[in-house]
Amino acid sequence: MPDDHASAEYPKADFSGIYDRPDPRPYFETLKSVDYRIPQEGLPVVAAVLGASARAGRPRTVLDVCCSYGINAALLRFGVDMDEMRAHYTDPALAALSPDELADADREYYTSRPRRPDLTVLGVDSAVPAVGYGVRAGLMTDGWAEDLETSDPSPELAAGVRDVGLIVSTGGVGYVGAPTFERLLRAIRDPHDLWAAVFVLRIFDYDEITELFTRHGLVTERVPGMTFRQRRFADRTEHEAAVNEVVRRGLDPAGKEADGWYHAECFITRPAAVAAQVPIADLVAAVRAGLANPA
Repeated sequence: MPDDHASAEYPKADFSGIYDRPDPRPYFETLKSVDYRIPQEGLPVVAAVLGASARAGRPRTVLDVCCSYGINAALLRFGVDMDEMRAHYTDPALAALSPDELADADREYYTSRPRRPDLTVLGVDSAVPAVGYGVRAGLMTDGWAEDLETSDPSPELAAGVRDVGLIVSTGGVGYVGAPTFERLLRAIRDPHDLWAAVFVLRIFDYDEITELFTRHGLVTERVPGMTFRQRRFADRTEHEAAVNEVVRRGLDPAGKEADGWYHAECFITRPAAVAAQVPIADLVAAVRAGLANPA
């Protein structure tokens, strides 16, 4: 799941129910109240990393970890933005459609837009209805509803992700961890050439996953000087808990969590040889210069 469900360790709002619905209308209706936006804010970085990885010879096949209904796939493949998607799924004119009718309408809606046919976006998530809808509506090229924290990938998933060149996650870390990434790395054909762009809320630690990548000969670097808003806090309890946790981790909440927003850092993983030749600052410069549109 790309956003929130409650955990025993951290008092985070429970939005898990919106991933068990047969279509994304409740997802967008619920999350608009907290201004959920991390896929949109992270898109320029994802696009820059995708472009750089493709120039380095990696396949233009993206795996979205905790993909839910395929939001990242839509942003990358069809050029929509989160505001358009939110308006689309909360349109009263669609309220009477059944989930199957909405999926058919969505397939036409998205495929009628300018497409990037050379880009394959796959998804994995434990939420069966969400993944099923994202594939059925044509947002994702393919997807699998599996819990890789507890189980090895199915033969279908393992075969499907074999040629992945870039892993993306815009909010799953904290609910999935090193076991999920380790199982994926075992399934990918060339894990030592893999790229990743992973957005991690500042309340969570990323060290274990970084160490996993390191063991595969990959270098992981935090994007310097940038954080990305995920959503507003749902209530005062979340707000206070996040501020306290950020401070406990030695980070400054001023201008970020203190102002009422979850903020994420982005970690970019690249092959060691590429990281040695191309400083992370070059990728950041591309983002800041507006040169990160997917192509």
